[in-house]
Order: sequence, then structure tokens, then C-alpha cells
Amino acid sequence: MWLSHVNASVLKVKLAMAIIGISSIHLLRTFIEAGNIGSPNSRFTETGVMWQTIIHITFILSAIGIAYVDKLSSASMQAAGHGPQAERH
Repeated sequence: MWLSHVNASVLKVKLAMAIIGISSIHLLRTFIEAGNIGSPNSRFTETGVMWQTIIHITFILSAIGIAYVDKLSSASMQAAGHGPQAERH
């Protein structure tokens, strides 16, 4: 029964959310070590932290875009009578 709800769109959104989760953990580690920026033993630079933040925001915006397009396509399929809701009637 649960397998009927799994399709390419759902998997794309779930994959995007997993990538965002991994990116969030990595960015959190960077922010924790950001207090050492400028010291000789620092692994990060201000530019590196900025780019990590920009990439993370890009992941978030991409996931929002994928979810929005999925919502639009599923709504249009249901309106046309091709979605899973149409099969139940």
C-alpha cells in the first residue's frame, strides 16, 4: 500500500531533504569552528564560510522549487483526472 505513494517526484523531494540535512550538519560544524577564523590553525576562511552558506541556501531554494513544481504537477494531474485521488472516486 505504501509503495503506491512512492514515485519519482516524492523521491526527488526526499533526496533534496537528505542533502539539506547533510549540508546543515556540515555548516553547523563550520559555524562552531568559525570562532577560530584568522588564527594560524584555522581550517576555514571567511570566504569559505560564505560560500558554504551560499551553497546551503541554494540547496534549500532548489528543494523548495522541486516541491513547488511537484505540487503544481500533482494538482494539475488530479484536476485532469489522472492522479491517485481520481482513482479512488
